[in-house]
Amino acid sequence: MEPVEKIIPATKAVYLDGPKPRMYELDFAWQIFTEFIQGFRALHFVGPCITVFGSARFDESNAHYKASEMFGKRIAQLGFTTITGGGPGTMEAANKGAFENGGTSIGCNIKLPFEQKPNPYVHKSVTFNYFFIRKVLLVKYSYAFIIMPGGFGTMDEFFEILTLVQTKTVTNFPIVLFGKMYYQPLINYMRLMVENGTINSNDLNLLLLTDDLDEAMNHISTFVHTHFKIKPRKRLWWLFEKR
Repeated sequence: MEPVEKIIPATKAVYLDGPKPRMYELDFAWQIFTEFIQGFRALHFVGPCITVFGSARFDESNAHYKASEMFGKRIAQLGFTTITGGGPGTMEAANKGAFENGGTSIGCNIKLPFEQKPNPYVHKSVTFNYFFIRKVLLVKYSYAFIIMPGGFGTMDEFFEILTLVQTKTVTNFPIVLFGKMYYQPLINYMRLMVENGTINSNDLNLLLLTDDLDEAMNHISTFVHTHFKIKPRKRLWWLFEKR
C-alpha cells in the first residue's frame, strides 16, 4: 500500500524576526489556522495513537533503531497506531515496525533544509511548516509517549510533553525514557533540580526510565487500559470525511 501524503503549502520561513506590517501578521495568523485545520482533518481518524520520538541519525545497524522498530511492532500488537515525526532514524524504525506487522503507521513530517525527509513506512504522512503545529499534532492523538535517544529536537519534544503533564495541561499520560545509559545523566540533573527546589520530587514519577521493552509496554498498556475507553469517531458526510 502506497503511503498517502498530505503536504501543507509552503509559507514564509522566518516568522520570529520582529514586528511586521499588520497585513503580514494577519496573513501569518491565517496560515497557522489553516495548517492546524488541515492537520486536524488529516489525523482525526488515525487514533488512538502512541507517539515515538527519537533521533533521525541512527541507521538500521544501531541498537536504538532496532529497539524502536520493536516498539512499533508491539504498539501494533497492542492495537494502537504508531505516530512519529515521520523522518529517518528511530522515527523510520518505529513506523517500519508498525507498518510491517499489521499496524497503522503515521508520520508528521517537518520541512527542514537537511536531515528530514519522509520515510517509506507510513500509511499517511502530513508535512508541516512549523514545529509548534507539528508538536501539537504529535501530542493531540496520543495516549502515551516513548522517548528514544535523540538530540535537540527530541529533548524539545520530551520536555514540552513533560511540562504539559506536570502542569496538568494534558492528562497524566505515560512517558517512557528508553535507554538508561543515554538518559541517566539527564535523570541525575533532574535530581539536582529537586535538590535546588526548581521541581518537586514527585515530578520524577511522571516518567519511566528503562532498558526493558516489556517493562515499557506493560507500563503503557496498564495505564491505558485502566484509565481510558476509546470511543470511535463518526465520519460526517457533510464535512466530506471519506473512509
